[in-house]
Amino acid sequence: MKKTLCALAVGATLFTPALAMAADVKVYGRAHVSLDYLDDGADYNEVGLSSNSSRLGFKAEQKLENGMTVFGQVEQEVNFASGSANDDLEFATRDTFVGLKGDFGQARVGRFDSPFKVARGPVNFFGDQLGDIRNVTREGNLRFDERNANTIEYKSPKFGGGFNVIGALSLHEDNSVDNEANKDKAYDLALTYKEGPVDFAAAYEHYEEDANRGERDGFRVAAAYKITPELNFGGLYQYLTHDNDADNPDAQVFGVAADYKFAPKTYLRGQVFHRDVDADDANATLLAVGLEHRLDKAVRVYGNLATVLNDENSNLTPWSQGRSNSVGGTRGEDAFGLSLGFRYDF
Repeated sequence: MKKTLCALAVGATLFTPALAMAADVKVYGRAHVSLDYLDDGADYNEVGLSSNSSRLGFKAEQKLENGMTVFGQVEQEVNFASGSANDDLEFATRDTFVGLKGDFGQARVGRFDSPFKVARGPVNFFGDQLGDIRNVTREGNLRFDERNANTIEYKSPKFGGGFNVIGALSLHEDNSVDNEANKDKAYDLALTYKEGPVDFAAAYEHYEEDANRGERDGFRVAAAYKITPELNFGGLYQYLTHDNDADNPDAQVFGVAADYKFAPKTYLRGQVFHRDVDADDANATLLAVGLEHRLDKAVRVYGNLATVLNDENSNLTPWSQGRSNSVGGTRGEDAFGLSLGFRYDF
């Protein structure tokens, strides 16, 4: 084993200078952990350690002679709480792609966040933390916010000041001799605008009838406006439908969020989002408040409180998305969590 590691190290040392001459290569990552207290409102109330979408990645970019730029990325999730003890050993589990960009815009292929998923960006103040908005927007068979495989995406150049159009096609999920599904593609179309104090995104996504979780459609619009350099206020509306309405009733999610920088390196944020389901007593409301202090551009610490108020036929929690420390909710019970987090971007 030691000989293998030694050979890899020597090979990497010899190969890296040649690679650097050909392309601008960057190694990056994020170590994001938290200590959580989770209470499902019934039998579970425990303290645990969580790794929150921590990652290690490689980016490469190279200018071509024709003026275009080729770029690529390989990104892997890393569990900083338990190492690989709780996970299968895999590689490139997160956004991994290759593409070209130039005056025509940008095109890439691979597996990465869908334009629909990215469209929650303007109000993603609690991303990968206790209270993540995905705890009410990404649920059951009405699941969007996905990182789709086998995707071809085009992003237009900026026009009209700050607009971009993004279109994506995710091809068949599983190509094999035994796979009879031939309508399992996903289609995305998004419009974004980011200029000055305005951050806006609208997206539509459609999954065909043989796709995993069935045929479904989603529409989302999110926007944020910096009222002052310190105060950012936003809102989101989402409407989801499923072809099988009997078992998967339509659902809407709507709400508001705010982020306030009240000291040079300290932020106070809060949000409330309501999930309205077209079924009896199946609604839920997510509330979260957090305090974050940045020790440096690369390091931040925070504390969050979050709860989901469940109707009788709902069992959502504020902790199920983007985190290794999770437990299922209890139907009809409110779920509550407290999280103390540390994040280091390198």
